[in-house]
Amino acid sequence: MNNVIKSSPPINNSIPAQNERIQRRDFLILALIFFISISSLLTIYILFPEVDISEKNAFKIPKTIDDAKFLGNVLYKYSKHHRYIIMLAFFSTYIFLQTFAIPGSIFLSILAGFLYPFPLALFLVCLCSSIGASLCYLLSKLFGRHILLKYFRTRIIEWQRKVQARSDSLLWFMIFLRITPILPNWFINVCSPILDVPLKPFFLGTFAGVALPSILFIQAGQTLHQLSSASDVFSWSSIIMLGSCAMLSLLPIYFKDKIKNFFKKQN
Repeated sequence: MNNVIKSSPPINNSIPAQNERIQRRDFLILALIFFISISSLLTIYILFPEVDISEKNAFKIPKTIDDAKFLGNVLYKYSKHHRYIIMLAFFSTYIFLQTFAIPGSIFLSILAGFLYPFPLALFLVCLCSSIGASLCYLLSKLFGRHILLKYFRTRIIEWQRKVQARSDSLLWFMIFLRITPILPNWFINVCSPILDVPLKPFFLGTFAGVALPSILFIQAGQTLHQLSSASDVFSWSSIIMLGSCAMLSLLPIYFKDKIKNFFKKQN
Protein backbone atom coordinates (compact mmCIF):
# COMPACT_ATOMS: atom_id res chain seq x y z
CA MET A 1 0.00 0.00 0.00
CA ASN A 2 1.48 3.30 -1.07
CA ASN A 3 1.77 6.03 1.54
CA VAL A 4 0.56 9.38 0.31
CA ILE A 5 2.74 12.14 1.60
CA LYS A 6 0.90 15.43 1.94
CA SER A 7 3.15 18.40 1.64
CA SER A 8 2.32 21.42 3.76
CA PRO A 9 1.82 24.70 1.95
CA PRO A 10 4.95 26.83 1.79
CA ILE A 11 5.22 29.56 4.39
CA ASN A 12 5.08 32.96 2.80
CA ASN A 13 7.87 34.86 4.50
CA SER A 14 7.35 37.83 2.23
CA ILE A 15 4.20 39.06 4.02
CA PRO A 16 5.95 40.48 7.15
CA ALA A 17 8.63 42.02 4.94
CA GLN A 18 5.97 43.55 2.71
CA ASN A 19 4.12 45.00 5.71
CA GLU A 20 7.38 46.44 6.98
CA ARG A 21 8.04 48.09 3.61
CA ILE A 22 4.52 49.56 3.60
CA GLN A 23 5.02 50.96 7.09
CA ARG A 24 8.36 52.48 6.08
CA ARG A 25 6.78 53.98 2.97
CA ASP A 26 3.88 55.46 4.97
CA PHE A 27 6.28 56.92 7.51
CA LEU A 28 8.40 58.51 4.76
CA ILE A 29 5.31 60.00 3.07
CA LEU A 30 4.08 61.40 6.41
CA ALA A 31 7.54 62.84 7.13
CA LEU A 32 7.59 64.37 3.64
CA ILE A 33 4.18 65.99 4.15
CA PHE A 34 5.34 67.40 7.49
CA PHE A 35 8.57 68.68 5.89
CA ILE A 36 6.66 70.38 3.06
CA SER A 37 4.34 72.01 5.59
CA ILE A 38 7.25 73.29 7.68
CA SER A 39 9.00 74.52 4.52
CA SER A 40 5.86 76.44 3.52
CA LEU A 41 5.73 78.16 6.91
CA LEU A 42 9.45 79.00 6.71
CA THR A 43 8.94 80.46 3.22
CA ILE A 44 6.17 82.70 4.52
CA TYR A 45 8.42 83.70 7.43
CA ILE A 46 11.21 84.64 4.98
CA LEU A 47 8.78 86.68 2.86
CA PHE A 48 7.52 88.42 6.00
CA PRO A 49 8.50 92.10 6.30
CA GLU A 50 11.59 92.84 8.32
CA VAL A 51 10.74 93.26 12.00
CA ASP A 52 12.56 94.78 14.95
CA ILE A 53 14.81 92.48 16.97
CA SER A 54 12.67 93.03 20.07
CA GLU A 55 9.59 91.81 18.17
CA LYS A 56 11.04 88.57 16.77
CA ASN A 57 10.27 86.72 20.00
CA ALA A 58 6.57 87.24 19.29
CA PHE A 59 6.67 84.87 16.30
CA LYS A 60 5.84 81.58 17.93
CA ILE A 61 2.72 79.51 18.51
CA PRO A 62 0.96 81.29 21.39
CA LYS A 63 0.55 79.12 24.47
CA THR A 64 -0.77 81.77 26.87
CA ILE A 65 -2.95 84.83 26.53
CA ASP A 66 0.13 87.03 27.06
CA ASP A 67 1.80 85.37 24.07
CA ALA A 68 -1.35 86.07 22.05
CA LYS A 69 -1.34 89.74 23.11
CA PHE A 70 2.33 90.17 22.17
CA LEU A 71 1.86 88.47 18.79
CA GLY A 72 -1.39 90.34 18.14
CA ASN A 73 0.25 93.74 18.70
CA VAL A 74 3.12 92.90 16.33
CA LEU A 75 0.84 91.51 13.60
CA TYR A 76 -1.54 94.46 13.88
CA LYS A 77 1.38 96.86 13.48
CA TYR A 78 2.55 95.27 10.22
CA SER A 79 -0.88 94.40 8.84
CA LYS A 80 -1.48 98.02 7.88
CA HIS A 81 1.03 97.78 5.02
CA HIS A 82 1.40 94.00 4.62
CA ARG A 83 -2.20 92.82 4.92
CA TYR A 84 -2.05 89.84 2.55
CA ILE A 85 1.19 88.26 3.80
CA ILE A 86 -0.16 88.52 7.36
CA MET A 87 -3.40 86.83 6.29
CA LEU A 88 -1.48 84.12 4.41
CA ALA A 89 0.70 83.50 7.47
CA PHE A 90 -2.40 83.24 9.69
CA PHE A 91 -4.15 80.95 7.19
CA SER A 92 -1.17 78.60 6.78
CA THR A 93 -0.33 78.41 10.48
CA TYR A 94 -3.92 77.68 11.50
CA ILE A 95 -4.23 74.88 8.93
CA PHE A 96 -0.85 73.45 9.99
CA LEU A 97 -1.91 73.28 13.65
CA GLN A 98 -5.21 71.64 12.78
CA THR A 99 -3.66 69.16 10.34
CA PHE A 100 -1.12 67.81 12.81
CA ALA A 101 -3.31 68.22 15.94
CA ILE A 102 -0.94 70.75 17.54
CA PRO A 103 -2.46 72.89 20.33
CA GLY A 104 -2.72 76.63 19.79
CA SER A 105 -5.59 77.17 17.36
CA ILE A 106 -7.80 78.64 20.11
CA PHE A 107 -5.40 81.56 20.52
CA LEU A 108 -5.30 82.03 16.75
CA SER A 109 -9.11 82.25 16.77
CA ILE A 110 -8.83 84.98 19.40
CA LEU A 111 -6.20 86.75 17.27
CA ALA A 112 -8.53 86.63 14.27
CA GLY A 113 -11.04 88.72 16.22
CA PHE A 114 -8.28 91.17 17.12
CA LEU A 115 -6.89 91.53 13.57
CA TYR A 116 -9.94 91.37 11.29
CA PRO A 117 -13.57 92.52 11.09
CA PHE A 118 -16.00 90.04 12.61
CA PRO A 119 -17.46 88.53 9.37
CA LEU A 120 -14.01 88.01 7.81
CA ALA A 121 -12.57 86.62 11.05
CA LEU A 122 -15.43 84.12 11.41
CA PHE A 123 -15.13 82.99 7.79
CA LEU A 124 -11.34 82.56 8.09
CA VAL A 125 -11.57 80.55 11.31
CA CYS A 126 -14.32 78.27 9.99
CA LEU A 127 -12.53 77.73 6.67
CA CYS A 128 -9.14 77.07 8.28
CA SER A 129 -10.70 74.69 10.80
CA SER A 130 -12.52 72.77 8.06
CA ILE A 131 -9.50 72.51 5.75
CA GLY A 132 -7.11 71.57 8.57
CA ALA A 133 -9.51 69.02 10.03
CA SER A 134 -10.06 67.52 6.56
CA LEU A 135 -6.31 67.19 5.99
CA CYS A 136 -5.99 65.50 9.39
CA TYR A 137 -8.89 63.24 8.33
CA LEU A 138 -7.04 62.28 5.14
CA LEU A 139 -3.77 61.62 6.99
CA SER A 140 -5.60 59.35 9.42
CA LYS A 141 -7.27 57.56 6.52
CA LEU A 142 -3.96 57.02 4.75
CA PHE A 143 -1.71 56.12 7.67
CA GLY A 144 -3.78 55.21 10.71
CA ARG A 145 -6.66 53.18 9.36
CA HIS A 146 -4.86 49.92 8.60
CA ILE A 147 -2.94 50.05 11.89
CA LEU A 148 -6.08 50.38 14.03
CA LEU A 149 -7.97 47.81 11.96
CA LYS A 150 -5.14 45.40 12.59
CA TYR A 151 -5.57 45.58 16.37
CA PHE A 152 -9.24 46.57 16.84
CA ARG A 153 -10.94 45.16 13.74
CA THR A 154 -14.00 43.66 15.49
CA ARG A 155 -14.79 46.76 17.53
CA ILE A 156 -14.21 49.13 14.61
CA ILE A 157 -16.41 47.09 12.24
CA GLU A 158 -19.16 47.20 14.86
CA TRP A 159 -18.88 51.00 15.10
CA GLN A 160 -18.78 51.32 11.31
CA ARG A 161 -22.13 49.54 11.09
CA LYS A 162 -23.63 51.94 13.61
CA VAL A 163 -22.33 54.89 11.59
CA GLN A 164 -23.76 53.44 8.37
CA ALA A 165 -27.14 52.99 10.06
CA ARG A 166 -27.16 56.76 10.70
CA SER A 167 -25.58 57.77 7.40
CA ASP A 168 -28.39 60.24 6.60
CA SER A 169 -27.83 62.13 9.88
CA LEU A 170 -24.03 62.34 9.99
CA LEU A 171 -23.99 66.06 9.14
CA TRP A 172 -26.08 66.93 12.21
CA PHE A 173 -24.08 64.61 14.45
CA MET A 174 -20.88 66.28 13.27
CA ILE A 175 -22.28 69.73 14.01
CA PHE A 176 -23.31 68.54 17.48
CA LEU A 177 -19.84 67.13 18.20
CA ARG A 178 -18.11 70.31 17.04
CA ILE A 179 -20.30 72.55 19.20
CA THR A 180 -19.94 70.48 22.37
CA PRO A 181 -16.65 69.65 24.13
CA ILE A 182 -17.66 65.98 24.59
CA LEU A 183 -14.81 64.78 22.36
CA PRO A 184 -11.60 66.66 21.47
CA ASN A 185 -11.49 67.93 17.90
CA TRP A 186 -8.30 65.99 17.10
CA PHE A 187 -10.01 62.78 18.22
CA ILE A 188 -12.96 63.44 15.90
CA ASN A 189 -10.58 64.19 13.02
CA VAL A 190 -8.60 60.98 13.52
CA CYS A 191 -11.51 58.61 14.17
CA SER A 192 -13.98 59.80 11.50
CA PRO A 193 -12.26 58.18 8.49
CA ILE A 194 -11.70 54.96 10.43
CA LEU A 195 -15.45 54.78 11.11
CA ASP A 196 -16.24 55.47 7.43
CA VAL A 197 -17.67 58.95 7.94
CA PRO A 198 -17.70 60.47 4.40
CA LEU A 199 -15.55 63.55 3.83
CA LYS A 200 -18.42 65.79 2.62
CA PRO A 201 -20.57 65.74 5.80
CA PHE A 202 -17.34 65.82 7.82
CA PHE A 203 -16.18 69.05 6.11
CA LEU A 204 -19.59 70.76 6.11
CA GLY A 205 -20.37 69.69 9.68
CA THR A 206 -17.01 71.02 10.84
CA PHE A 207 -17.49 74.34 9.03
CA ALA A 208 -20.94 74.86 10.57
CA GLY A 209 -20.20 73.34 13.96
CA VAL A 210 -17.07 75.35 14.81
CA ALA A 211 -18.82 78.61 13.95
CA LEU A 212 -20.61 79.02 17.28
CA PRO A 213 -17.62 78.42 19.61
CA SER A 214 -15.51 80.54 17.25
CA ILE A 215 -17.92 83.46 17.66
CA LEU A 216 -17.06 83.51 21.38
CA PHE A 217 -13.32 83.48 20.71
CA ILE A 218 -13.55 86.14 18.01
CA GLN A 219 -15.63 88.40 20.25
CA ALA A 220 -13.04 87.90 22.98
CA GLY A 221 -10.32 88.88 20.51
CA GLN A 222 -12.03 92.23 20.00
CA THR A 223 -11.25 92.94 23.66
CA LEU A 224 -7.93 91.04 23.69
CA HIS A 225 -6.12 93.36 26.09
CA GLN A 226 -8.84 92.91 28.72
CA LEU A 227 -8.36 89.13 28.88
CA SER A 228 -6.23 87.52 31.57
CA SER A 229 -6.62 83.90 30.38
CA ALA A 230 -8.33 81.89 27.64
CA SER A 231 -10.95 80.74 30.16
CA ASP A 232 -12.28 84.32 30.32
CA VAL A 233 -13.96 83.63 26.98
CA PHE A 234 -16.52 81.37 28.64
CA SER A 235 -19.25 82.41 31.03
CA TRP A 236 -22.31 80.60 32.31
CA SER A 237 -24.45 82.34 29.71
CA SER A 238 -22.14 81.30 26.86
CA ILE A 239 -22.01 77.72 28.14
CA ILE A 240 -25.83 77.58 28.31
CA MET A 241 -26.03 79.05 24.80
CA LEU A 242 -23.60 76.42 23.42
CA GLY A 243 -25.53 73.64 25.15
CA SER A 244 -28.84 74.90 23.79
CA CYS A 245 -27.51 75.15 20.24
CA ALA A 246 -26.03 71.67 20.52
CA MET A 247 -29.44 70.31 21.47
CA LEU A 248 -31.06 72.22 18.60
CA SER A 249 -28.63 70.62 16.16
CA LEU A 250 -30.07 67.21 17.09
CA LEU A 251 -33.68 68.25 16.42
CA PRO A 252 -33.52 67.50 12.67
CA ILE A 253 -32.50 63.91 13.50
CA TYR A 254 -35.34 63.57 15.98
CA PHE A 255 -37.98 64.91 13.61
CA LYS A 256 -36.60 62.92 10.68
CA ASP A 257 -37.06 59.72 12.70
CA LYS A 258 -40.56 60.82 13.73
CA ILE A 259 -41.54 61.49 10.11
CA LYS A 260 -40.15 58.13 8.98
CA ASN A 261 -42.04 56.29 11.72
CA PHE A 262 -45.24 58.18 10.85
CA PHE A 263 -45.12 57.15 7.19
CA LYS A 264 -44.27 53.57 8.13
CA LYS A 265 -47.40 53.42 10.28
CA GLN A 266 -49.47 54.91 7.45
CA ASN A 267 -48.21 52.28 5.04
